[in-house]
Amino acid sequence: FKVWPTRLDRPQFMDVMISGSREELEKRHPLVRRKYARKYDPRPRMVEAYLFFHSQITEYFLGVNGEAPLAAEFALAERLEECFQALKNALQVVAIDLEHDDDAQVIFETLNARGEPLLPADLLRNFIFLRAARRGEPQEALYKEHWQQFDEQFWRVTVKQGRLLRPRSDLFIQHFLASRQTRDIPIKHLFVEYKYWIEKQQPFATVRDELATLARQGGDFRRIISPKKGDPIYELATFLDTFDIRTAHPLLLLLLDVEIDGNAWPKISTALESYLLRRAVCGLTTKNYNRIFLSLIRNLRREGVTAENLINQLHEQTGESAEWPSDEAFQEAWRTRHIYQTLNNPKIVHILKRLSATHFKSKMESLSIEGPLTVEHILPQGWLAHWPLPDGSKGMNGTELWEAAAEDPRAKATRKRNAALQTLGNLTILTQPLNSAVSNSSWEKKKPELLLHSLLPINQNLHNVEVWDETAIEKRAKELFMRAVEIWPH
Repeated sequence: FKVWPTRLDRPQFMDVMISGSREELEKRHPLVRRKYARKYDPRPRMVEAYLFFHSQITEYFLGVNGEAPLAAEFALAERLEECFQALKNALQVVAIDLEHDDDAQVIFETLNARGEPLLPADLLRNFIFLRAARRGEPQEALYKEHWQQFDEQFWRVTVKQGRLLRPRSDLFIQHFLASRQTRDIPIKHLFVEYKYWIEKQQPFATVRDELATLARQGGDFRRIISPKKGDPIYELATFLDTFDIRTAHPLLLLLLDVEIDGNAWPKISTALESYLLRRAVCGLTTKNYNRIFLSLIRNLRREGVTAENLINQLHEQTGESAEWPSDEAFQEAWRTRHIYQTLNNPKIVHILKRLSATHFKSKMESLSIEGPLTVEHILPQGWLAHWPLPDGSKGMNGTELWEAAAEDPRAKATRKRNAALQTLGNLTILTQPLNSAVSNSSWEKKKPELLLHSLLPINQNLHNVEVWDETAIEKRAKELFMRAVEIWPH
């Protein structure tokens, strides 16, 4: 072929060129829909482009679904001429013949600088392979060995970073540089930052060393953002994703890069999750996490990357913006904070699933839950209709509370119940259908449904609770907390 695409696109290009028919191409690239997905995954872009133009040309010349072709009033010869002129005049192809001494990478960068900006990863690739060519290192071999993975669609998928969407490759480059330089890296200047680092500090002896490091840490980054069960970092990576804490990724890149002892990962995972989860339950700020994790990296590089050093440094954090909450502070927040109003559904589900799992012993059968779980208030948010106060009277609505005297017994009892309503002691997890079925029911109706349809130990443990009120909520909060300090120790 005179026109040859990038290495990543060559297989699909060949399929388009040699399939011979739309039907054959669709056989080679069938539509695939993942489990629970509403839409089919897109085919490769060249295949999609071919199918699009095939459909448009078919509609223009033959019509579809029994309808007349577009512009059917014109003769076929005229329509053919229109298509020919469109291809001849509207599609422009530029061919650049290079002399022996011309630098293809420099020309490529120059052309793209006048068009749509490249992703930082594209600019990095050009910068790296330009240096490889100048040093006489084998570009083709280096690409296949180390860079090819970064041209996969995985790295172009956009994910949320603050209020913006960024390709995964951008996040990897940012976190990789932060892990290496132990400073904040502005995401809008990734290529400039990378180029300056390479040229100023010269951290690698060869381009091969540089690419090998990027490839290795790229694999580490995939483990972090797409964790697989059985991986030592699975639980920690899943927690960080659920709690949307990406500022910890540079630290994990360091820990994975030094190939820390596999036996140390449970200690590291427990310590980091405890530190972050306790702060979340206590409602402490996340604003300084970037600075905290970069400081941890800096100190670990100096003192040694071990689980013990990491845990000691977490204990040394002070002040509300950085401290590891004590058992006393954790318990107070656990009992009294309106968790449902401060943590979202996935975070609370994570906490309650971990608590429920503590009931399983080594000799017990495991329980697998298919489908998502949702948070349910045992005492419902709309409790007034079916849940009388402890003295049998009906609770007050918002207007009645506003107008009631401060010492009114019903008002005090209503406020006490409302205070307990959103705390962890009153929350559980259910499948969505069961949640909807029992939501505002009285305890007499809700309890049998919970025991009948939910196998989760955290719900089965309610079997001996005859009355669900503020006292029961407080008692359950204490019981859950005893398990919580075992899961998330200080």
